[in-house]
Amino acid sequence: MSKSFMRKLTDEQRQFIYRMMEEDRFTLNEMMDEIRAEFPVDCIPSRSALGREKKNFAAEAKEFREIAAASEVLVKEFGEDPDDKGGMLLAQAVQAVVTRRALDELTNDGEDPDKPKMGIDDVGALARAARAAIMTKSKAMENRDEIRRQAREELLKEQDENLKKAAISQGMGEEQIQFWREKVLGIK
Repeated sequence: MSKSFMRKLTDEQRQFIYRMMEEDRFTLNEMMDEIRAEFPVDCIPSRSALGREKKNFAAEAKEFREIAAASEVLVKEFGEDPDDKGGMLLAQAVQAVVTRRALDELTNDGEDPDKPKMGIDDVGALARAARAAIMTKSKAMENRDEIRRQAREELLKEQDENLKKAAISQGMGEEQIQFWREKVLGIK
């Protein structure tokens, strides 16, 4: 389906077609049969349009799988908290894909029927995808900082409790305890 055909579809129709592509268990002819059975004749794409869309969908899905696999390998190499680092890498990968697509579009003259010129809706979707990737990365960094802050607070609380216990057993006064809190633990 060319971009213009996809824009003519309702959300329900687009979701139906993309769900079949995600499942990847139908041939083009079987997909055409399923679409005909589900929707009126005037909503049926041509076989070649459906084939182009399926090919593009498969290429994008493959690219995202490769990015996810590469992210996983890198995360395993980094160690510690793979989910957090994987999220960061995935956000960076999405950002890279969106940027590449935008740069490709700058040189696209629309002559190739497999790569029609992007419309304003497509440009908006691309911008939203880039913004979402940046926000995901930013949120992951905020989460990391918050986890560090909480871990530090818990550690200081634990150390303060240990200091109190040790101070009592050693017969230290409040002035001495406060000195150790400030100078050693950094608690004011």
